[in-house]
Amino acid sequence: MRHLAVLSLHTSPLVQPGAGDGGGMTVYVREVVSALARAGGQATVFTRRTDDRTPEVVEVEPGFRVVQIDAGHFDLPKERLPGIVDEFADRVSEHLVAGDFDGLLANYWLSGMAGHRLKHELDLPLITVFHTLARVKAETGDFEPQRRMDAEAEVIRCSDVILANSAEEVRQLVHHYGAVESRIEIVPPGVDHLSFSPGFQDDARDALGIDPGELLLFVGRIQPLKGVDVAVRTLAELDRPETRLVVVGGASGVAGPAEECRVRQLVDDLDLIGRVLFVPPQPHHQLATWYRASDVVIMPSRSESFGLVALEAAACGIPVVAAAVGGLRTLVCHGRTGYLVEGRRPADYAAHVSSLLDDFPGATEMAVCAAEHSWSYTWAATAARLRRVCDDLSLRTLVDCS
Repeated sequence: MRHLAVLSLHTSPLVQPGAGDGGGMTVYVREVVSALARAGGQATVFTRRTDDRTPEVVEVEPGFRVVQIDAGHFDLPKERLPGIVDEFADRVSEHLVAGDFDGLLANYWLSGMAGHRLKHELDLPLITVFHTLARVKAETGDFEPQRRMDAEAEVIRCSDVILANSAEEVRQLVHHYGAVESRIEIVPPGVDHLSFSPGFQDDARDALGIDPGELLLFVGRIQPLKGVDVAVRTLAELDRPETRLVVVGGASGVAGPAEECRVRQLVDDLDLIGRVLFVPPQPHHQLATWYRASDVVIMPSRSESFGLVALEAAACGIPVVAAAVGGLRTLVCHGRTGYLVEGRRPADYAAHVSSLLDDFPGATEMAVCAAEHSWSYTWAATAARLRRVCDDLSLRTLVDCS
């Protein structure tokens, strides 16, 4: 496969992760396409234009370009994006017909809908990576429209290959959607070890202007799914009045602003003013400094298909206390690189956080193991697996869902 068309309708690799709808998927698209390009491949990312400032075509690096597609108003909320999928697909089709593309990689269900249509119209193989699954999120209490569930099921039936981040995601695809397991390939994301690596805590804190003392860190978009409230309640459960929590990220989605207000009120109600610091989304490479400045990273997500934050923290040598869900079960080796928590009781998170803060030699050993374990995940390896999938796919008969 010589030229891959990467569909990323609702988030662009040009935007900063951590704000709006840009999170781990933004990092994934940017890093995997960059790794493909460095390995000699060629990929064009098609994304929806959301401003009139950036050019239509951005050459990121040799072999990696971004084409911004005009589809709907710039400020169209994510919830209304299903209505412009066909418009997006129409405009992408014009580029695909004029270019020399021989495969589609669709990210998320919205791009999957566009990719499904383009596959049949242009007779191109379709690779899909969902990042999150509606039926999994609904299982943990998050509302997801039936339209999304139906669309995911349809795309899954017709995808020639589905990329899963972990064995747990394979199980979810088969269990919730009846996916054909032989068409699923485990291709986990990676981490940039040049940017994310162990460093000196004091230097990191000096760079950020953070005073000495025990520090917990939450990194992610502020939305109910991510469980920022559990992180705040965990701090309240600790019998350590000098310990602080830093929350790096911004409100995301329709429920994001209300969730941020709720969490800030919770901080006030629990008398934690001054001990919880809210930091706006940071440029991705600068997150490494925040990781190095912390003692423990906490990830109390209700669901998480992979959990890139946990991998980045591990690469920086920081133990993670995370929910025992999704890909976090694979990333965090319980008792060796961090701790996994069943359920959502802040007291359970606090117990593991306390054990790390009380046992400096044990936490140090865990930090070393975390950094070593992170080397199992590189973007170069992700790109190599994806290239193998693409090459194998070029020899297959395409799935016919009609």
